[in-house]
Amino acid sequence: MGKRMSASRRGRSPGRAGALLGATALTAGLLAGCGAQAGLKINVYYAPEDNFQSVVDDCTKASGGRYEVVYNKLPRPADGQREQMVRRLAAGDDSLDVLGLDVTWVSEFAEAGWVDEWTGQAKAEATAGVLPGPLETATWNGKLYAATKNTNVQLLWYDDRLTPKPPKTWDEMIQQAQALKAQGKPGNVVFTGAQYEGLVVIYNTLVESAGGKILSDDGKSVVMDAGAVKALEMLKKITTAGITDASLTNSKEDEVRQSFQRGNAAFELNWPFVYASYAKEKKNELQHFKWATYPEFEAGKPAKTTIGGYNLAVSSASKHKAEAYEVALCLRNEKNQKFSALKDGVPPTLESLYTDTAPLDPTAAVGDDNPSMDTKYPMRETILDALKDAAVRPLTPAYQNASTVLSKVLSPPSEIDPQKTADKLREQLADALQSKGVIP
Repeated sequence: MGKRMSASRRGRSPGRAGALLGATALTAGLLAGCGAQAGLKINVYYAPEDNFQSVVDDCTKASGGRYEVVYNKLPRPADGQREQMVRRLAAGDDSLDVLGLDVTWVSEFAEAGWVDEWTGQAKAEATAGVLPGPLETATWNGKLYAATKNTNVQLLWYDDRLTPKPPKTWDEMIQQAQALKAQGKPGNVVFTGAQYEGLVVIYNTLVESAGGKILSDDGKSVVMDAGAVKALEMLKKITTAGITDASLTNSKEDEVRQSFQRGNAAFELNWPFVYASYAKEKKNELQHFKWATYPEFEAGKPAKTTIGGYNLAVSSASKHKAEAYEVALCLRNEKNQKFSALKDGVPPTLESLYTDTAPLDPTAAVGDDNPSMDTKYPMRETILDALKDAAVRPLTPAYQNASTVLSKVLSPPSEIDPQKTADKLREQLADALQSKGVIP
């Protein structure tokens, strides 16, 4: 979920990665000699991203004429992306080589046998310098099944003219919001309360921040422990405290952004894409648009905020696996993660890029056409803080079923009865985990 981000700067040579994946010198020579002539194409299936074609072209160039990387653009809605790939993979389509997977799909695709495990040098390159949270989203049952391309994490956004200092806890946020409303000032807390994945993200953040669990670590059983119940209590509390808008149950990411920008709220829980929108639409007030990590559930215990993002997997049916691994590594190497972060606003998974202050083109002056992490991500230190102690959504091959159950039972959050809702979730999630096969 969420929006679509010297030798060390350029990253390791993709050719070296492909060779170390087991392609012999003879095979490499044959590829170099006839790949372009034979019209070898490595098909990448990935979500719409405005400047991703430039990244794809870079990887075609890096191949030295051995192959062409082809960007097959998936539908914009995440469900449509998954459905298209699931149906083709289930039919044994061998034209898919590299797959762009939402962070919630890796376990499902791995369990179904549609993507290969990453091992050896490919694994070493795919994991080097990656933040722990994003890396966890690329694993299943202790094995790596994808390379992280980009991540994402929500922050708390506020206007320092209303709130000079951000609240430290959820209870403090509620109290500050109520006090502002009592003074006739904007006091709402806006977040993704519609019946969809955005509501699941908020709930999962609350659960993890309260030290709870929804599912077991192996994704095979329902836990819904005391922390999960406490999270239900907080979701109920914030939505019945008079500080949420009547449109909450229809609010997705962009509705939340617009509500805050219109001055209807004191606090916004949302992804970093909101900064670029605010800078474009309310430039004269940008100096007052501030951010912080999520409020703590319990004072003194940092919040564990749910992350989003995309990973790159290699299809088990691909006829060109050595090249597919090479391409996947190229698409998310240091240079290309930085390019995507600056041009498409997708935060990198490589920790080193959060302290990289050089512009995209180090030979030119910094400007709108030549941004740096300084100019595009002034909140990068806060994003990094959140990512270092992040939460991931429950890892299970049945995540799509589980997510559907969670969003349905949690909606509307104002009608939650913590104990009864927890019991209902235990029952319905147990059924969701028992589903046979994959539901497109």
